[in-house]
Amino acid sequence: MRRIPASVIGVTCATALVLPLAPSAVAASAGPGQPARAVPRAAVTAESGTTGSTESLPLQPLDPDRASGAATFGLTPRSVRNFSLLGVVWDDPAAELHGQVQVRTRGARTGSWSDWRDVEARNADHAADPGTSGTGERASGRVRGATAPLWVGDSDGVEIRVLAESGGPGHTGTAAEGPESTVLPLPSGMRLELIDPGEGSASAAGTADGPADGTGVRRKGAVTRQRANPYTAPRPDIVTRADWGADESLREKGFVYTDEVGAAFVHHTASGNDYTCEEVPSLIRGIYRYHTESMGWRDLGYNFLVDKCGKVYEGRAGGVAEPVLGAHTLGFNSHSMGVAVLGTYSSTDPSDAAVKGVARLAAWKLGLYGVDPGAETYLTSEGGNLYTKGTRVRLNVISGHRDGFNTVCPGGKLYDQLGTARSTAAGYQGR
Repeated sequence: MRRIPASVIGVTCATALVLPLAPSAVAASAGPGQPARAVPRAAVTAESGTTGSTESLPLQPLDPDRASGAATFGLTPRSVRNFSLLGVVWDDPAAELHGQVQVRTRGARTGSWSDWRDVEARNADHAADPGTSGTGERASGRVRGATAPLWVGDSDGVEIRVLAESGGPGHTGTAAEGPESTVLPLPSGMRLELIDPGEGSASAAGTADGPADGTGVRRKGAVTRQRANPYTAPRPDIVTRADWGADESLREKGFVYTDEVGAAFVHHTASGNDYTCEEVPSLIRGIYRYHTESMGWRDLGYNFLVDKCGKVYEGRAGGVAEPVLGAHTLGFNSHSMGVAVLGTYSSTDPSDAAVKGVARLAAWKLGLYGVDPGAETYLTSEGGNLYTKGTRVRLNVISGHRDGFNTVCPGGKLYDQLGTARSTAAGYQGR
């Protein structure tokens, strides 16, 4: 199948769990020209008394694009509650946003407006596998379509515009590029989600090794049955969900597992590179809240995250040594784990520390299951846009998201470093 050029599609990497959410504030029948009714979401208070919140604003019709006459949606500049991360969601999770999404924000400390920044519009490849896998994610009625999240730092003002993409034989681009092509419809019920990650919770429902209080079903013997082999690697330091301040009330309380971990898919979050390593706990709390509250997923989608300083963070709950089923690589979530490097690496090189962080994590986790990170393996697709359901696919044990799905994720610059990650991880195992 033809790979979509990077100039046409930008995609991020994410996951899926389901928590009981309030009903969507957007009527399913609302068309692009019918703004959704605003229903503010209340702040969610963690057990420690700290808060995080989501402000959800329906996008409004703006003046048509001058070049094409195409409808444009967005919001004019306005003051809002403080937030640090944003994204756009819409009603139908099967619909794609064929268009350009741009935002600019006002810094809460400086009062200055940023330049326009692009938001990755296509994010559909980060989802639970199709079919009756038992996760219940797609059947929940809570899942929404969404862009990738974008980290903007502490802000109190926002402006956004969404310009429809034109499409037709041999052409794909924004409507502004020419009126001769058909303008693709925008999805209904578009809303801007403004995420305040809060200060984090002082307590959590379980440890990094698995649930501690019986709120979920831990796999009996999942770790003890892991293959004994001479090639192992030490466990890296992992910042637990408790340490990065996860509010465990946001996620579903049960856990879903796969049989084993035989491969690792590497992603980038496409959330931008303008973060410091000290801000990472807030950034992850923001992504977590966006995945659960805004997108309707069961939990944070990635099994692990790695920052630009090489630090490793626990992602989806269920135990870092366990084969937790993620929602990161549509079609290949079973028998794999998803590792997301925080940032956007389409044109920016990942740090050496980040690549080594991926290698350390992969060497340890794959070693628990007797897997050589420098080898190849076979996985069976559950269905996607590269491989139909039931296709047996030969892949590198450490693969990029684009190897299993037609996407630019994890960005060309990070993808180019996966060979280094494989050889380094194999070295950590003593191979």
